[in-house]
Amino acid sequence: MKVAVVYNEAFPGIKNQYQTKFPKNLPFKPYFDYYESDPIAEYESIAEHLRQVGFDCYILNILDNIDIFLSDLKKNKPDAVFNFVEIYKNVAEWEKGFAGLVELMRVPYTGAPPMGLGTCQSKVLTKKILSSIGIRTPRFVYLEQPQKLYRFKLNYPLIVKPALEDASAGIDVDAVVTNYKKLKSRINYIFQEFKQPVLIEEYIEGRELNVAVFGDDNPKVLPISEIDFTKMPAHLPNIVSFQAKWNPLHEVYHKTIPKCPARLTKKIRAEAERIALAAFKTTGCRDYCRVDMRLSKDNELYVLEVNPNPDLTEDAGFMRSMSEAGYSYGEALKAIVDLAIERGEKAAVNH
Repeated sequence: MKVAVVYNEAFPGIKNQYQTKFPKNLPFKPYFDYYESDPIAEYESIAEHLRQVGFDCYILNILDNIDIFLSDLKKNKPDAVFNFVEIYKNVAEWEKGFAGLVELMRVPYTGAPPMGLGTCQSKVLTKKILSSIGIRTPRFVYLEQPQKLYRFKLNYPLIVKPALEDASAGIDVDAVVTNYKKLKSRINYIFQEFKQPVLIEEYIEGRELNVAVFGDDNPKVLPISEIDFTKMPAHLPNIVSFQAKWNPLHEVYHKTIPKCPARLTKKIRAEAERIALAAFKTTGCRDYCRVDMRLSKDNELYVLEVNPNPDLTEDAGFMRSMSEAGYSYGEALKAIVDLAIERGEKAAVNH
């Protein structure tokens, strides 16, 4: 079977401009080792692991040009596409468009279909869908344009987010606000910098859980991870911010420590699994997904995000859960590709 690992890095020569090692005057003690982010190398690593489990695999960067994909499709005729296209022409909302194109070409592909990607791209739509089936999400207000005065029936602290982004874009260490002055400033910042609607939610203090779901027709919940905030300094909010995910030179990167499996009571674990499966199915996810939740101080679970096609690097949250479930990295990648191939075979029979 030939598998194309397809991604979109419009400027592949540009790498993150971090130093090759931590500076001597770093004002905190690092928890994680330093590494320089190199997405191209990560895609090649995925392809190599797929080769090791028996696939004829290659990587393809579409470079913001859909014709590159179409030409490759005609030339190489892959049996399946491992879909890593998350942004196109610098527009996150166009992620679903690439999945739609591959579907129209009748090529089996991994991950969520266009409807699932589009649904989860809209945080507000996701919240409304989940609320309709009885799943708690934080109380919120949605703003489509700036206002002179903001009056909400929400309780501080609040967290302010771009409404149509993912990967924590726009959610930095200043996203949690505790008074009106900070709220107004943050709302204006999101409108100015991201040029999109703003989502304001009540901030839920408590434990953060990452609940990974794997499968298609019969999905299953993997061992649950927790983000440990116990080392977070008091002046910083207990959130997985953009800096916590992507900047190894920021303190919060080393204070948001994943633990898997999370230590939970049987009752809480069962409820988190039930909610994750319901969220996975209702929002139209497929193959692999991560549902982020907060367990409040009064032991109530709130869904923060539903993340179709989450990060699949070896040390990322979804793969941490797959590893705890007994899969090697190569076996986990193969299992995802197998789901796509099985769909393709069923579609061929039914066509």
